[in-house]
Amino acid sequence: MTTQTHARTRACTSSSAAVPLPPVRFWPVRDLTGVEFDPDLAALMREGPLARIRLPNGEGWAWLVTRHDDVRAVTNDPRFSRRAVVGSDVTRLAPHFIPVAGAVGFEDPPDHTRLRRAVAPAFTTRGVERLRGGAQAVLDELVEGVLRDGPPADLVEGVLAPFPLAVVCELMGVPAGDRPAMHEWTSLILSSAEGAERSERARNAMCDYFAGVLGERRGTGGEDVIGLLAAAVADGEVTEAEAVGLALLIQIGGEAVTNNTGNMAYILLTRPDLRDRLHEDPGLRTTAVDELLRWIPHRNGVGLCRIATEDVTVGGQVIRRGEAVYVSYLAANRDPDVFADPDGIVLDRSPNPHVAFGYGPHYCVGALLARLETELLFAALVDRFPGMRLAVPAEELRWRPGALIRGPEGLPVVW
Repeated sequence: MTTQTHARTRACTSSSAAVPLPPVRFWPVRDLTGVEFDPDLAALMREGPLARIRLPNGEGWAWLVTRHDDVRAVTNDPRFSRRAVVGSDVTRLAPHFIPVAGAVGFEDPPDHTRLRRAVAPAFTTRGVERLRGGAQAVLDELVEGVLRDGPPADLVEGVLAPFPLAVVCELMGVPAGDRPAMHEWTSLILSSAEGAERSERARNAMCDYFAGVLGERRGTGGEDVIGLLAAAVADGEVTEAEAVGLALLIQIGGEAVTNNTGNMAYILLTRPDLRDRLHEDPGLRTTAVDELLRWIPHRNGVGLCRIATEDVTVGGQVIRRGEAVYVSYLAANRDPDVFADPDGIVLDRSPNPHVAFGYGPHYCVGALLARLETELLFAALVDRFPGMRLAVPAEELRWRPGALIRGPEGLPVVW
């Protein structure tokens, strides 16, 4: 972390102690439809740089950080710990709290750095690009199947769900026959509506699966994630429990593309002016992908919590040692001090310093892969389905209830 960043988070240390605490607001995190920005989050953003929130589950309250600069400062500051959250019944969205022992998402540097290093070769530009040809072939086959069967078709069922699953499983080294089980386990783990018991069973099943294949692959090598992790375990660089936790996190994260691209497809289907412009001007697509990543509500509520390990001043407010802190990347991506017309979709926005993939040490390890998949899907939606439109009124679409990652359950279309 830079001295400059520390200086920013420590600003106003003498005067901030006198700042009164904001009231604790209950944030119910409702099931929202479409791509509406959460009105409760918008209200919390208006209250100031920091708010205090209570979520539907867990105990107590937590700070919510919403400004772009503050979000980047907190996520890059080692005084805010993910590891300290384990074992704490913090206020949270999900009814269950079941981190895997050694999971990279709940580690801090230097252990976090060591774990990510084990799989880094799979996520370099070279590692991701080796998947491009196969990913394009899978996508082409799926699109051609949908076109061959003719309208109406469900874009989620036919393309947006199977494509990211196939790509992340290829990256992981999961055989085709095991992929349906991976999809089912992921859906249960990521749902807050299925209950703690079913989610925990799904997590345990996925952990058992990865423990088994890591044992089978030990010493075999390979460029896929399971091969890299098996080698790291054999070399003593990571423990088996750490390797299993990291494999689970990557596998689950890989299917977030389904929801993100589902949201993007919904926008293109309900905003034909944007789709027509992207069809006529392919040069806009790179910035358009970034803009939609910034704009779409890619999750419900907030993600993983952090705990302050010492008193830190953020946004003029002292966060005391031991207090829980959440950052909202969604709010940071709508910060009017950083993004002109933050609630508008500006296809040629540049620069676009969005934080859709996070920031700091926990920046999404699969960001390059997600971008590759998103760009391929984006091009297919714009180029391969001329005249595509929703087969039902937009208000009749169903959105995933109780999902931690927001997205449509289906997108019936005709063309």
